[in-house]
Amino acid sequence: MVQPARSPAILIAAPASGQGKTTVTAALARLHARQGRRVRVFKCGPDFLDPHWHQLASGAPVHQLDLWMNGETDCAQRLHDAARESDLILIEGVMGLFDGSPSAADLARHFGVPVLAVVDASAMAGTFGALAFGLRHYRPGLPWAGVLANRVGSARHADMLRDGLQDPDDWMGALMRVQATAKAPAAAKAAAALLPERHLGLVAAHELDDSLQRLDAAADALAATPLGQMDMDDLQCWAVDFPAPASAPAVPRLLAGRTVAVGRDAAFCFIYAANVQCLEQMGARVVFFSPLHDAALPDCDAVWLPGGYPELHTAQIAANTCMQTSLHAHVAAGRPLWAECGGMMALLESIALADGNKAPLWGLLPGHVTMQKRLAALGPQQLAVAGHTLRGHTFHYSTSDSSAPVVARTARPNEAVAPDAGEALYRQGSIHASYFHAWFPSSPEAVAHLLGSKNA
Repeated sequence: MVQPARSPAILIAAPASGQGKTTVTAALARLHARQGRRVRVFKCGPDFLDPHWHQLASGAPVHQLDLWMNGETDCAQRLHDAARESDLILIEGVMGLFDGSPSAADLARHFGVPVLAVVDASAMAGTFGALAFGLRHYRPGLPWAGVLANRVGSARHADMLRDGLQDPDDWMGALMRVQATAKAPAAAKAAAALLPERHLGLVAAHELDDSLQRLDAAADALAATPLGQMDMDDLQCWAVDFPAPASAPAVPRLLAGRTVAVGRDAAFCFIYAANVQCLEQMGARVVFFSPLHDAALPDCDAVWLPGGYPELHTAQIAANTCMQTSLHAHVAAGRPLWAECGGMMALLESIALADGNKAPLWGLLPGHVTMQKRLAALGPQQLAVAGHTLRGHTFHYSTSDSSAPVVARTARPNEAVAPDAGEALYRQGSIHASYFHAWFPSSPEAVAHLLGSKNA
């Protein structure tokens, strides 16, 4: 019988989005990794971008934890495996602590992980204590670690915040906000933000030349707080026993002997580490290529073109006619191509950008993309493929029209498929394409079908 695995663990949450929990999670990971500790970071929910920062900060792969998308058994297995090989587990929450179904609070309570609340205290004083009290006591039985004040104006402000807490032991410290000074005038204040954002979330760590320096600056600031000064002995107060999950069936080797080429670069970077792991467990040989920069596909049996930011790289996409030709040849030979969200967008004929300009795309699928200034779709989705159900989510600012045949549509959890709802799954020749982002471990059989396995 496999024994439980024990490790200190914290779930970093907040009362809402935009409070600074990603920065605090990455800073805490960097702080302990710099001291030679083995840190494993997870992201609650389906987000792609925050894990880029956490992987850089911790030096270890980052996986998602979602009680619906992963399922309880998969979450339990990932946490148990991490606890066996790490000194500290950090889980970044999603949105507000109690937002969504399942929420970050559901995950924390299910696995007994203490919650550290990060609160943007820039415009409050005594209310900070009321907010901390509410977060701690709103859901009975929620494990609790404490509260960290973020974007604090001064030492005096920090004292006021701390004095407002009903339980002094809740105080994990204060992080000061970036101030405009003579050397850093107001015009440069936005540039001084540690983790910059854009329309789909944070800018990915690999896109900035100074990503590690930003993390070090955040870690240095956190090191001055009570939270940052906790050593491994102190952290044992948050140790959690993660039980071994019930044995899951072995991943079927439906892609044995096949090579899957995965697009990966600045335009196509929405890749779950668990999806690559799943392909390898299915027996596939995974090779990566750059759709923006490479002249041709690598030798492969199937292509996965993931989501990302094709709208930010339209000139390079249009200019890479060699890759366009290679993709056409791949499909003309009847070899499968699975395109998700941004990957699908790049396969259409053209895109109308938010500034009104239009740009050509690769044209493997009929239709056009239009970028919107507002979010077009967001939320968990499931997709029935060849008698199996893939779980995942949708998140995009564009709309598209295509005359390609629609062979299926996604649906929200526990809802029936409707002809005018969800995301379309297009199939044209050997191409399957959709706005849907799939979590491969939820159905290897469906993945094998999309990637053309005759065994699926």
